[in-house]
Order: sequence, then C-alpha cells, then structure tokens
Amino acid sequence: MLILLLVSACGRQAETDRPAYPDGVPFINYIETGDLSEIKKRGIIRFVNISGPEEDMLPRDSIVTLRSLELANKLAEKLKLEPQWVKADSPQQALELVQAGKADVAAYTLTDTPAHRELVDFTVPLMQARHKLVTGKDGPDINDPKRLHDVELIVHPGSSYVDTANRLLAELPQANLSIVKVATYENRDVLADLLNEKDNRVAILDDFIADDMRNYRDDVRIGANVSESENIAWAVRKDSKQLLATVNNFLTRNLVKAPNDRIANWKEIKQSGVIRFLTYNRPSVYYLWKGVLMGIDYDLAKAFADKHGLQLQVIVVPYDETLIDWLKAGRGDFAGALKNITQERIDQGIAFTTSYRETPEQVVSNRKKPKIEQVQDLAGRTLTLRAYSPFIATGRALERSGIDVNVEVAPPEMSIAEIVAKIAAGELDATIIDSDDILMAASLQADLLPGTLVSDPRPQGWMVMPQNRELLKKLDIFLAKYRKTEQYQQKIAAYFEPNKRFTQRVSARVIPGKDLSPYDELVKNSSVEHGFDWRLLVAQMWQESNFNPKAVSPVGAQGLMQVMPATGEEMGYPPPLFEPDRNIQAGVKYLHWVRDRFEPTLPTIEKLWFTLASYNAGYGHLLDARRLAAELGLDPNVWFGNVEVAMLKLSEPQYFTKARYGYVRGAEPAQYVRNISGLYNAYADIASGDISVHEPQPFFGAPTVTPPWRSQRQQP
Repeated sequence: MLILLLVSACGRQAETDRPAYPDGVPFINYIETGDLSEIKKRGIIRFVNISGPEEDMLPRDSIVTLRSLELANKLAEKLKLEPQWVKADSPQQALELVQAGKADVAAYTLTDTPAHRELVDFTVPLMQARHKLVTGKDGPDINDPKRLHDVELIVHPGSSYVDTANRLLAELPQANLSIVKVATYENRDVLADLLNEKDNRVAILDDFIADDMRNYRDDVRIGANVSESENIAWAVRKDSKQLLATVNNFLTRNLVKAPNDRIANWKEIKQSGVIRFLTYNRPSVYYLWKGVLMGIDYDLAKAFADKHGLQLQVIVVPYDETLIDWLKAGRGDFAGALKNITQERIDQGIAFTTSYRETPEQVVSNRKKPKIEQVQDLAGRTLTLRAYSPFIATGRALERSGIDVNVEVAPPEMSIAEIVAKIAAGELDATIIDSDDILMAASLQADLLPGTLVSDPRPQGWMVMPQNRELLKKLDIFLAKYRKTEQYQQKIAAYFEPNKRFTQRVSARVIPGKDLSPYDELVKNSSVEHGFDWRLLVAQMWQESNFNPKAVSPVGAQGLMQVMPATGEEMGYPPPLFEPDRNIQAGVKYLHWVRDRFEPTLPTIEKLWFTLASYNAGYGHLLDARRLAAELGLDPNVWFGNVEVAMLKLSEPQYFTKARYGYVRGAEPAQYVRNISGLYNAYADIASGDISVHEPQPFFGAPTVTPPWRSQRQQP
C-alpha cells in the first residue's frame, strides 16, 4: 500500500479577501472553470482542504515528506504559480468548490467513488483504503459486522462513510442499528472520546486513519473491514485534461512505497526511494511546534534525505523501547535522538556515525538552595538521576571519587522533564542532565540554577547496523560537511540557546504619558478590524520581538509579531514579513483566526488566554492540554491554574505519548501567557483602551467541530 500522510495544513475559506503578494495587492477569490492554461494566466493555483493551518497530528510512522501541504506547495512551485489555500467544511464541500470553480485542486484524502466522479475527475491513487469498524475500549464486538446489535454508527457527514453505514443498515435490518453524523474532521480526538462515552458506539473510518489514531490512543479498537478496497486520490474539475495530466505526472514521480521491516543496504534504500529514521518524540529531537515539524535530529535527517533525493519516513519509537532494538529488528535504516556515543551501546551490536554534536553533563538545582559551583559543593546533596540514563554512571563516579553525595535513581516512569520540574518546585534537590537542556530549562523556569559541569563534552551521533557500511559512509560525509555550514550553526542556536527576547524583563517599556510602541497606530487599525484590545496586541508584540521589525527567531519566525512564514502565507501575506504594517496585519489576522476556532460559549477572557497560548505553541497543543485538563479533574475552560497546568504536563512522556500532537515544551506557552497578561495589565493602567470597543468581526472558515470536552449528545 502506498503510505501517505495527508494531514495537510491549509488556508481559509474561499470568500476571504487577503493580500497575496508582498506589494499588498488584495486577493479576492473568483470563479475559474478553465484548464491549466487559464489557471496559469492568473498566476495562482487554489488548493482546497478541510484542515487548519497546523498539522492534523504528529506523524509517528509516516513518510513526512509526502504530506499534502508539502506536495501541493511543491506542485505550485514546479508550475511557478502562487499557492492559495481554501478551507472546506467537509470532503463533499471540497468537491463542490472544485466543481464550482472556486478551487482548482482538492488536495485531500478523497475517496474515488462513482457518486464523486459525477462531480469531479480524480487523480492517480495516492493509496488504497478500506472502511473499518472502530470502537472504544469497552465497545461491542466489531470483528464481524453481523455481530453488531443496538449500535450507534458514528460517521462524518458528507463522507463516503455515510454510504457504508446506510448499506449496513439495509443488510442488517434486525440489528437495530442507527446512524449519528458528527463532523470531527479537524479533531479525531472528538471521535475517540465519543466512542468511549457509550459502550454501543462504533465509528466507520478509513483504515489508515484508524491506524494513525491507534498510534497514540490506547482506548480505541479496530475491527472488521466493511467495504472493498477503494482508491484515495486528489480531485480536479471535470474536463481539465491538462491540469489532470500535470498533477498525475507530478504525483507519479513523488509517490513511493514505504518498505517493510528490513535491514537494507544503501543500494536497496536508493531503489526504494525511502530512508527510514528511528527517533523519539522529545525536546530538541523531533516535535511539533506552531504546526511545523522540527528538532535537530529531524532537521538533519531530512537534510540528508533531501541531499540524496530520498523521501524521509520518521518512525517514532515508544518511550519504553530502545532505538537499538528497533534498529536491529530492521524497523529503520538509521536512528538517533541526541544519543551519546558510548562503548556500552556499541557493544550491543550497532555502529555510530561521526559526532554531530558534543555536550557536557551539568548539575542543576533549585535557586533557593546553596549553589553547586564546583564538584565539592555536591557534598551532602542528593542527585536524583533519570533511570537507564548515562548520568547514573557519572553520579557513581562522583561517589567513588570520595565526595559525600547521595545518588538516587528515579523510577523508570519519571522523565527528565518531570525530575527538573520537581527540582524547580523544591521537591527534589538536584540532578545531572546535558548542559544544553539545562540552559533551555533554566531560561523558562526561574527557580532552576545551573551548576558545575561534571563531564567532558560527550560526542553524539546516529546509529546504524555495522553491515550497512555504505550508508554509514554517506552519513559520515554528510555530517562532517554539514557541521561546517551556517545552517548548522543556526539550528544549534534554535534548539539549544534560549531566546533572549523571550526571557527578559519588560517593565522598562511601561512609561506613563508616552506611546506604548512606535507602532501604536498600526496596531490600533488592526485591533479595530479584528476586535482586539490594541494594548494587548502591543504587549504581545513586545513579548515577540521587543518592537524590532527585523527580528528573526531561531526557528524562522519574522518581524514584529514573529509570524512563521508558512502562517503568513496561509493568512495571505507571503514572506518576507519585515514591513511593520503587513507583519501586524498577518499576525493579528492569525490571532483572530485562532480565537474563532474556540466555542462561542467560552468566557471571553479565557478565550483570550487560550488564543495567546495557541499563537505561541500551536492550536493542536492547546486542544491536547484542554483534553488532559479534563482527564486530570481540572477545568478545561480556564487557563490559569487549570489548562496551564495540563500544558506543563505535556512535556512528560506519560502524558504526551497519548496526545495527538505529542510533546510540547509546556513551560514556554505558560510563561508566554503570563508575561503578556502582566504587561497588558500594566499598559491598561496608563493607556486608553477606547479604540478597542468593537465587536469582533466574523471570520470565514471557522470550524464547526465541537471540542472533545463538550457533550456531543445533542449533535444530529
């Protein structure tokens, strides 16, 4: 089966006005029913999808370079056209937009059915899929549809699942089946929670979607097939023969098959077109931030794949299993997660590449306790060390050196993040971790105090099987050359050096009688348009950039509001985004778009804090935090002390491994919201907010999905 993760990030509704070019020329959607030649005359190709601007979920076992956003934008680049994204509410509406000439290509996992073919023409198959029965952990027997009885079939409205459900009702008239239509395209967790609310609910899903859910939800079960194998494809307007041929040729060149478990040599890897990378979802390694996949190991692995014309398949290894075991089982071609090169690991039958990073080990303690400035200061202190970590050997060596230090090994389920959090809270004394991690943690948690180094810099590398000599040689050459590039230094700064603008104090900007910023008037204009208090926007701008319009973050965010280039593109403001007015418009428009995704019944002030947290970390992580808050008995509708607490816990494996969007550096959005709220209050005391008395304007494309923490029983 062709493995393709099509969880694309898309743009707004068809009718939205937006400037599409750096010179500010407005884009207004139009009707275009012509073929590719007519599309080229406009210089724009419009893709339609039903996702939002962030990734649909963290890819855990997918060819990440074949996501539909990347594929579609790559197609636009090949055609030398400007991509514009249109948002639909359902697959059916996506097809209708293409048919009506309000979009050119439906870049989504659409089922090629006779009914759909009456509306559009389909491309070559991206993959084939079958509909499967899916239920909760206490749901009914779903191994055979004939065993279903008194079951509610949950299906997406406007999808081919409805046809399958109706067929089951006709084939099983005595089973007392009923159909419940719920739109959960944007948040599959809504569906999983629905299935677990009652023990008689069963969903119908494509097999690849069900498998994705099972990768992080242990409370869903997958059962029998209830359809024949069907093609999954993109769609274009009927009789657009030139466009269809172009898209087909493009997809044929890019689609590849994901290999089965194997220990492959370099020649076999090149023939398959896919290289598989084993890693962990964890800080600085591989994670999702603001809808963008990032991490030092991920970035380097993708750069290596790109250099050799390969598609990169990322395979996330569970936390309770080792990269080495998966590598030896042939589940990946190379593996890495900031792993120290040690003889103990080599003795387990693997080989390491040349080092791509060296970092020493360092002590960290609580700032309210005596400093640990030299090794001798460890006398009388307790080091709590991560189970199975190389830090244990360092701690034992300190004991043997004659220092009166107490070394304790934490329970296996306690992560580094949890240990560090307990030190910041004063519950534990001290620990040893890599100095890079301490630098970042201390920048976000003021009670942490970095201490003495306790080792020389440890080399870190990737792991391969020893017999894979040609791959090892290719990796060594790549890493040696890449370390000398400016891009490498930028990535080291991005992942291992704190953002000084983020951590500095802001009180100096509160000056009575003075403008809050050099950009007050521009901010006021955008605040009126989108219904925000302009003083809040100025506080956010200071937090983001210190009012520096040329600011660029280590991960590439630009300008006053630190807008990610992809986000600016989707808001209708392609990069570069250093011109103050365009940057503010892009940032505030995105802030407005995020705010409109929350349910109208949410208290206004809580919606504001949720919006800021989403702007910083990504909407998906906020969804995960609200779900987790409800599970922990906290209020999912309140940020401070509730969802904020859950966000912090999403840096711990016991929680983020079960979250759709995975790991998040939760201390950052927590501090981000607190910083802005504090400065906002200060600004409110010295500047008039009259300009902000304005009802928020409706924003096209806001989703209709009910969040997972709200009751679904009233939905039709």
